[in-house]
Formats: sequence, C-alpha cells, structure tokens
Amino acid sequence: MIVFDLRCTGGHVFEAWFGSSGAYETQRADGLIECPLCGDHQIEKAVMAPNVAPKGNRSDSSVPARSTPPSPEAVKAALAALAQAQGKALENSQWVGITFAEKARAMHLGDAPEQAIHGQATLADAKALIDDGIPIAPLPFPVVPPETRN
Repeated sequence: MIVFDLRCTGGHVFEAWFGSSGAYETQRADGLIECPLCGDHQIEKAVMAPNVAPKGNRSDSSVPARSTPPSPEAVKAALAALAQAQGKALENSQWVGITFAEKARAMHLGDAPEQAIHGQATLADAKALIDDGIPIAPLPFPVVPPETRN
C-alpha cells in the first residue's frame, strides 16, 4: 500500500491509500478519485514531506513512524463505532428531508427557532450555506428517512 496527499482544483488537500503508484494513475485517469470535500474529479498529487529516517543509530521520537494500514477488522470496528455515534447524535435531531437548506438558512437568519436538524441538500445548496457562513457538516453515513423505515 502507498499513501499520497492529493489536491483538487479547489485547493483541498486530502490523503488516499492505493495498492501502487500504477493503481493511483489508473484510478485518476478513469475519474474514480474524487475530492471528499467538493466532489471535484480533477485530482493531482500534492507536495508531500519525505519520510526520512534518522541518520545512523540515532532515534528521533519526534518524527512519527509510518505504520501499516489498519486491518479490515479494525476498519470495520471503527466504522461501526462511528455509525453508532452518528445514530446517538441524531437521536435529538429532527429529520427535515429536502427542506434542510431552507430550514438551516431560516434558523441562521432568526426566522425560525434554532434546533438540531438533519436532512438532504444538493451540493450547490450546501456550498451556498457555507459561503453564507451557515455552519453545516456532512454526515459520515447516509440516513434512512423516517417515512421509509420498516
């Protein structure tokens, strides 16, 4: 496995793991790599600081050692814990569906009482909310709308 710092045309820098340099090139050429912040597919490698080992037998504990990627079981456990935390956080939040952007803006402007809400927004609506200084954040996992639950 190899890790690269990547950058989109919007200037966002993010880290991604690949099986090899060739795998990165293939995925990039096929448009399979996407910026997690803005969805941009025009991605290139960002400048990375080299991982240089200390000289000789000296040890530098201030430089973190590269570790191996986590095991699939560890990733699964971490994702399960994150999903559980999201579920707990949403217990006191109201699902507002596709009216999320409208309701978030109304609360920000003082036209509606503030409350915890979650719902759906288009990328354009989310960007507009952020540009207007309205604090929002994406949820790590999709939410099943209450009316479609069994």
